[in-house]
Amino acid sequence: MIYIVNIAFTSPANGLLKYTEKYFRLPEGYYGIETIFIILAFAALLRIKSIEGVRYCDPGEFGKIVGIDRIPEVKTLREKIELLSNSGITKEWSSDLAKFWMEETPELSGTLYIDGHVRPYHGKKTQLPKRYVSRDKLCLRGVTDYWINDAIGQPFFVVTKEVNSGLLSVLREDIIPRLLEDVPNQPTPEDLKENPVKYRFGVVFDREGYSPEFMKEMWQNRIVCYTYKKFVKDLWDEKDFTEQEVIFPNGEKAKMKIAEKMITHPCKQSFREIRKLSKTGHQTVIITTDFYNKVTVIAGLMFSRWSQENFFKYMMKEYGIDALIDYETVNIDDPKMQVLNPEYKVIDSKIRSINGKQSRKKS
Repeated sequence: MIYIVNIAFTSPANGLLKYTEKYFRLPEGYYGIETIFIILAFAALLRIKSIEGVRYCDPGEFGKIVGIDRIPEVKTLREKIELLSNSGITKEWSSDLAKFWMEETPELSGTLYIDGHVRPYHGKKTQLPKRYVSRDKLCLRGVTDYWINDAIGQPFFVVTKEVNSGLLSVLREDIIPRLLEDVPNQPTPEDLKENPVKYRFGVVFDREGYSPEFMKEMWQNRIVCYTYKKFVKDLWDEKDFTEQEVIFPNGEKAKMKIAEKMITHPCKQSFREIRKLSKTGHQTVIITTDFYNKVTVIAGLMFSRWSQENFFKYMMKEYGIDALIDYETVNIDDPKMQVLNPEYKVIDSKIRSINGKQSRKKS
C-alpha cells in the first residue's frame, strides 16, 4: 500500500498531467484524459508491461487506486490510446516534458549522457537493417534508440532510428540542436565571450562517438564533449599518476590514481587527456574539451556512465523497453537517409565467399 501511495504522489510531481490539456483531446465520455493517463502511469509503475496485461487486473480494485469505481476494459483502453497517439503531437508533448524535467534539475541537466540501445526485431513483416547488439554479441535486425539521460541515470528523451546512421550523425542532426533549445541556464553570448573556457553544456558518450574533428566542431559552438580515446598505444609513466579523491554526481566518493596532459591533435584542436591507472596497471584514457572543470570533476562525470548502463538493464527487466509496441508498419519518409545498396551487399557477399575459399586453399 505504501508503494501505491508513493506512485500517487510522484506521478503528478513528475509532470505527468502538466501538459495533457494543452496537447490532447478525447471525445466526451466517462473516462477523461487525466483518468487515462493516470491508469497508464499506474500500470507501468506496477510493472504491467503491456496493455494486454491490464486484462488480468481486478478492474474494481485497480479503479479504487486511481479514484474511480472501475478501470475501462482493455478494448476501451486501446481505443482511447489510439485517439491520443494518432493526434500527431506526441513529440511536442514529449519535448515540453523534457524541458520541464531539465528545469526541475538544473544541477544535473548541464551534463547529458548519450548512448544507443538496440531493440531487436524478430518478426517477418519488414526487413529492418541489421546492427550489432553488444549484449547478445550478434548482428540482429532492429531499431536503435538513443537515450539522453542525466548524470544519475534519469532519462530526458529518446531519439529512435530505424536506419542507424551512427552516433555522430544522430548527435549532429537530432540531439545537439534539441539540447541547444532545451537545456536551461545556458550562458549568454556575452558570458562566453568574457570567459574563453566557459561552455553551454556537456555531452558524455562512449568510444563510438570518438572523433577529434567532431569534438572540435562542438567546441566551436562552446559545447563540451567527454569520451574515451581510441587507438591508444603508449603508456604514461606510473610516476605521473597521483591519488586523488573523485566525487561522483550522485555524491559517492572514490580514490583514483589520475594523471593529465594537454595534447594537440592534427585537426588543430587542443584537448585534455586524462588517464586513470588501475591496480592491474591498465590505463583508462579520457579525452575532453572541458578546460573549465578540475580533473577530479571530469573523472567523476566520465566514470558515471555506468548509471546509464544501469538504466538500460533496469528498464529491460522492469519495464520491457525492448517490447514491440504494435504490429503496424509504416514507410520511412526521410530524403536525407542513406542506406546500403542491396546490389552492393550481394556482390560484397560473393567477394567475401571467394576470398574465403582462396584463403582455405592456400592454407
